Amino acid sequence: MGVFTYESQVVTAIPPAKMFKACVLDGDNLIPKILPQAFKSIEYIEGNGEPGSIKKVTFGEGSQFKYMKQKVEAVDKENFVYIYSVIEGDAFMNKLEKITYETKLEASPGGGSLCKTSSKYYTVGEFELKEEGIKAGKEKALGMFKAIEAYLLANPDAY
Repeated sequence: MGVFTYESQVVTAIPPAKMFKACVLDGDNLIPKILPQAFKSIEYIEGNGEPGSIKKVTFGEGSQFKYMKQKVEAVDKENFVYIYSVIEGDAFMNKLEKITYETKLEASPGGGSLCKTSSKYYTVGEFELKEEGIKAGKEKALGMFKAIEAYLLANPDAY
């Protein structure tokens, strides 16, 4: 088993508290609403959002995959930190044990926020990740983040 770590940052005009509430605390409701082609539903199958909870993400018609399961590792509402692991899904194809994502939102100059993400990919056996696969995943995550930002800019009274 190998562990591969990738880090990224993105700046948004949305303050950290508002972005955290939209992306993390209400993301299960908001994300399928604003990206129905990518996400059909997100629902807890164990717990209700606290660490240890398991949720099932069912992808929409526009996705090449059907589902994934995520385990909530940590939620720090005061410091805007969310950690979860993707523990199952048809995208894994017996090549990954899990992927753990740690997201932290920090205030940035001008009233927006800086979103720092660290991704750790735990591979099975001798499997090696390809850079293009990681890039594709990062681009999808960035697209989702930007869609949430656009929604919040268009709906300033939301959250």
